[in-house]
Amino acid sequence: MKDPYEILGLKRTADDAAIRAAYRKLAKRYHPDLNPGKADAAERFKEINAANDLLSDPEKRARFDRGEIDAAGNEVQPERHYYRDFGDGAGRERYQADISPEDLENIFGQAFRARRGAGGGAGGANFSARGMNAHYLLTVDFLEAANGGTRRITMPDGKTLDVRIPAGVTDGQVLRLQGQGGPGFGGGPPGDALVEIVVAPHKRFHREGNDIIVDLPVTMQEAVLGTTVEVPTIRGKVRLTIPPGSGTGSRLRLRGRGIRDGHQFVRLQVVVPPGEEPALAEFLRSWKPDHAFNPRAGLEDA
Repeated sequence: MKDPYEILGLKRTADDAAIRAAYRKLAKRYHPDLNPGKADAAERFKEINAANDLLSDPEKRARFDRGEIDAAGNEVQPERHYYRDFGDGAGRERYQADISPEDLENIFGQAFRARRGAGGGAGGANFSARGMNAHYLLTVDFLEAANGGTRRITMPDGKTLDVRIPAGVTDGQVLRLQGQGGPGFGGGPPGDALVEIVVAPHKRFHREGNDIIVDLPVTMQEAVLGTTVEVPTIRGKVRLTIPPGSGTGSRLRLRGRGIRDGHQFVRLQVVVPPGEEPALAEFLRSWKPDHAFNPRAGLEDA
């Protein structure tokens, strides 16, 4: 398996913020929803997620950096060394213990006193502390973020959790799962799991606050004469009336079809026929509009 730093394009000195930023950028680029039918993109997306799972976990990352686990998270058998390795070899100093009996007594005495103090014995006090918070990144689809849902995630210890995705969750928003972080110390409460949401972009929908924007191609005939067409929304298809005389850039509102109290706006894009249309060309040569206009008015002032 490739090096996780290489997969995310990071140096080994990268901090947590750099790891999150690199993951978010690549996850959006290679998300399967934006690359339908592309097996290489799907495989790349898996690699990116695996690399992020390792590097975003401080314990796993530290163990990988020390060579204790490989890029797939598997244990690496350490190279075993014996005291003979340090003695009598060419150019080596002979290994010998340089600790006196008095030193040993002092070391053991300090350890015993520390243990009594930590355990609440004479001269000690009970110690407890809240567990560490655990940080995760969760990539969700655009529609799932808009409409809400539930995702099941697997924690590093193998435990699974159902995470409720609230409707309208935004990219970068952090969900707090109370008591699902690291265990407490000395009877202290556990920490929380902080799940940062990464919203994958959609090939058709765009978000502006709680409003949804979608571009709708229409023919010249539909734009000039008007018509009724079916358009997609984040909750299914609806019928939309296009008034006569609409042009590219016209915005039509679908009330209440956005996120929560938002709306959906449909931007029209007039598309000319892909092939030759002799009749249309002949008509346009002789056609003179009743209301003359200059579509490039104002450009000379730019």
